Amino acid sequence: MRQLPGFGGDLRGLVEDLGGRVGVGLGIIDAFEAKVPPTALDTLARAEGVRSVTPNGSVQLLGKGAANHVKDEHLGSMHSVAQEVTGAGEMWNDGITGEGVDVALIDSGVVPVDGLTVPGKVVNGADLSFDSQSEDLRYLDAYGHGTHMAGIIAGRDDAAPAVIQKGDEDTFLGMAPDARIVNVKVGDANGVTDVSQVIAAIDWVVQHRRDEGLNVRVLNLSFGTDGTQDYLLDPLAYAAEVAWRKGIVVVVAAGNGGYGSDKLNNPAYDPYVLAVGAANGNGTFESVDDTIPSFSSCGNQGRHVDLVAPGQSIASLRAPGSSIDDEYPKARVGERFFRGSGTSQAAAVVSGAAALIIDQRPNITPDQVKALLTSSAALLPNASPACQGAGMLNLEVARDMATPVSVQAWAPSTGVGSLELSRGSMHVVDDEVESIGNGKGKNHAKGHQVALTGEMDIFGTPWDGATWSAKSWSESSWSGGLWNGNSWSGDAWNGTSWAAKSWSSTEWTAKSWSGQSWAAKSWSAKSWSGKSWSGKSWSSKSWSSKSWSGDVWSSDEWDD
Repeated sequence: MRQLPGFGGDLRGLVEDLGGRVGVGLGIIDAFEAKVPPTALDTLARAEGVRSVTPNGSVQLLGKGAANHVKDEHLGSMHSVAQEVTGAGEMWNDGITGEGVDVALIDSGVVPVDGLTVPGKVVNGADLSFDSQSEDLRYLDAYGHGTHMAGIIAGRDDAAPAVIQKGDEDTFLGMAPDARIVNVKVGDANGVTDVSQVIAAIDWVVQHRRDEGLNVRVLNLSFGTDGTQDYLLDPLAYAAEVAWRKGIVVVVAAGNGGYGSDKLNNPAYDPYVLAVGAANGNGTFESVDDTIPSFSSCGNQGRHVDLVAPGQSIASLRAPGSSIDDEYPKARVGERFFRGSGTSQAAAVVSGAAALIIDQRPNITPDQVKALLTSSAALLPNASPACQGAGMLNLEVARDMATPVSVQAWAPSTGVGSLELSRGSMHVVDDEVESIGNGKGKNHAKGHQVALTGEMDIFGTPWDGATWSAKSWSESSWSGGLWNGNSWSGDAWNGTSWAAKSWSSTEWTAKSWSGQSWAAKSWSAKSWSGKSWSGKSWSSKSWSSKSWSGDVWSSDEWDD
């Protein structure tokens, strides 16, 4: 902002009164730098003594490629989210980058694109998706959602400097750039999964959280159903709660609305976990200009979001040729990134933040992490308490706060309720084909769809909630490659092959992924107990990622 010559007024004070922050002086042009809310620009420009208000512009050396768009003109870049909005960069400057902390990502897999190929950045857990039967798709993200989340949580470019510092505009960095992703895949190339697969994945994370040098302290679950069964009974809520009570911070997307209920999605409605809503930080650290997008679920009087984090038009890593990438080409940012909006993205931001807090305070409990992040959050002056919870994630404040004494005392879930009610309206379907004779020696095929409903898991096995819940708590639901007595036959993982070398990044090579097309993504899981699950009635809203298209979220984008 440039002053008129000879003006003696206090323009710096005016900036602060308008909710801004004064930066460095630019004496050569009688001006100074300031960060101000967009709503204050007109007032400043008309103020006495102001000669001009000019937005910052970027300068780039000739010959340096601009295709990466690490810091682009949009407010949803991870540079903006991590370094300017949430305060993660302040923790990086103190050497707190998430090193030594593993974040389990239960999602649609991860592909080896730059930002996730640093040695040791990603290790593969179990693949419990329908894609597990295909060597070309096993562990990999043919849908596009998991890669996007992994980048937000812990992305780090190969070219990033050895010491991570705030101010890096040249390399892509997620919230916790030195944390590690444990890839536990449940969603297939169409984003399809059943609640029983997600429950099995959570059980797997709990039982293997310390295997072979692992240190899983955070679980990201950017997933939810519209099931409204009481959390005290619900199996999915119980599984998430078991992970929490075993020492894992479970971060869950609140949901993107659209289900016709004001209740948070399942399992975000469990009061133990961290339920995260989405906010638009408008590219500034100040909360005065932050807003809550209309898509972000708020909850109700009984249970609302715990806090909010940036979740609108977030540019993270792209999975070229994935289903979402093919369907929403306008959401691409350059060659490497993809823009999406939803509470999924907000949850990933908070998962990265939790990894930073745990790096700083290795002995902190999940209850204390929740209390620290909520007590340090910045209240948004123009948002309702239900929709923002404690307010916007604020790591700059959390960094310097004492670890709170906190022990949650909610009534614990039992998990003995209905698996079907846990699904809500979300069901996978079996495309069955039968041969019908016409009496003249000729047959023709007739197909029909059968939804997976009722009290049975993905294998068609009757669900015994009491037996499973006891095994889940005792960490014995997985045994010898069997979960709850069923085998993921055909999967490369059989429960006995997890020697130390299995966790090696040598298994994570780009040669198994072409990045051009997913020829096998129409493959169906015919070896799953004779079923061919296609999930035609499954809504991608359950992944809490309502919009991937364009720069500004709108309700008609990715709303199937």
